[in-house]
Amino acid sequence: MNYASVSFIGSALLLPTLSIHAQQRNAQPNILFILCDDMGYGDLGCYGQPFIRTPHLDAMASEGMRFTQAYAGSPVSAPSRASFMTGQHTGHCEVRGNKEYWTNAPTVMYGNNKEYAVVGQHPYDPDHVILPEIMKENGYTTGMFGKWAGGYEGSCSTPDKRGIDEYFGYICQFQAHLYYPNFLNRYSKALGDTGVVRIIMDENIKYPMYGADYQKRPQYSADMIHQKAMEWLDEQDGKQPFFGVLTYTLPHAELIQPEDSILNEYKEKFNPDKSYKGSEGSRYNAITHVHAQFAGMITRLDYYVGEVLKKLKEKGLDENTLVIFSSDNGPHEEGGADPTFFGRDGKLRGLKRQCYEGGIRIPFIARWPGRVPAGTVNDHICAFYDLMPTFCEIIGEKNYVKKYANKDKEVDYFDGISFAPTLLGKKKQKEHDFLYWEFNETNQIGVRMGDWKMVVKKGIPFLYNLATDIHEDNNVADQHPEIVEKMKAVIFAQHTPNPNFSVTLPEKK
Repeated sequence: MNYASVSFIGSALLLPTLSIHAQQRNAQPNILFILCDDMGYGDLGCYGQPFIRTPHLDAMASEGMRFTQAYAGSPVSAPSRASFMTGQHTGHCEVRGNKEYWTNAPTVMYGNNKEYAVVGQHPYDPDHVILPEIMKENGYTTGMFGKWAGGYEGSCSTPDKRGIDEYFGYICQFQAHLYYPNFLNRYSKALGDTGVVRIIMDENIKYPMYGADYQKRPQYSADMIHQKAMEWLDEQDGKQPFFGVLTYTLPHAELIQPEDSILNEYKEKFNPDKSYKGSEGSRYNAITHVHAQFAGMITRLDYYVGEVLKKLKEKGLDENTLVIFSSDNGPHEEGGADPTFFGRDGKLRGLKRQCYEGGIRIPFIARWPGRVPAGTVNDHICAFYDLMPTFCEIIGEKNYVKKYANKDKEVDYFDGISFAPTLLGKKKQKEHDFLYWEFNETNQIGVRMGDWKMVVKKGIPFLYNLATDIHEDNNVADQHPEIVEKMKAVIFAQHTPNPNFSVTLPEKK
């Protein structure tokens, strides 16, 4: 297969090689964070999904810890991933929405297909450390495969500039809506890349982006990304600890995949099925098997996770590797998806782009044989910005805030609390006083404080008691003005202005 490449300026640092003893049981563990795209809380069998097979993820839950009250960093992709990367909530993080950088860029042609010369989203703050940089400084080799969404091509924040040694996938989340794209992105020092390059899908670009011939495109990105991740895992020899981020784009729109046994299983199961007429402006093609396509995407993702876990066992890395699986936000409706049919929200209210539970509460499974207690279900309340301190504690990086805070900033925020004690079955776990989210595109703010949950929509607060009203049906703001004021005070204290992302704060009393 012949690929053409387009280079962008970047740089990379060499990592020290550790001794072969670095992978012994008491040495620094490997960490894999597997993040899927737009999977709802109720999309897996172990979370109650009745229609879709997920045997490998269900087994992962039985062999590890399944969280019931874990939250994404945001109700949409880019800021949620930014929260994970930065250890900040979206009142402090630079990236708070899906701000695009391609709409005014010049166009280029791949065959007869028009694309933008620059693609990607708002960059991470270059003056705030992100997780791969911390891991790299602590002797880890780092790989990321899938969606980046942390800066546009040529910006100050691309994988090559932010601590990633090997990258393959979509630098732009808009591009990641499509599974048979015109190009993907790569950074590989081993292959001589000096920055992020475009890898042209030469077999795909023979066919148009929209219409019946689109299905003739043979290069399926989900498989390609997974295979690159597996190749990277296969290169790990136990001499140096690794930190991998596998950001699979499944089960996000579009609803299309190879015609194989996975898809055909569900075509038989959901017959007759719902159809979708397509939307050329959004680049979503028409499909005739909505439910089969969606179910197949989740089972395919489950298969990928199974292959990852099998590879770790084959290489003898299983017992020294913490694997966490989660989703970046709640379920979507784009491209013909039908979350209501599958009960995808796990009986929670709301979808992607909303600060209700269905938009931000996500599946979250951790597995580490011999370290994470097997077969446990845990109701610890945590969010994506807790992963930075958790991983730092696990690798032995003490007082990470003092070490990595930028002294040139007036305040360099780190909002997370390590839940390593919970993961390791210990009792001394520090709890959050509150969790915080804001999202400019729907002008919403979310605050959770114990069982109280407040959603602020366009400045108007709505209060719910999750202990008795998990679906957030009954607004009790008028009955509990003191709670409303207490949670409003959290908003006033946590929100920092950002010229690129704004929300309407509630009125001060």
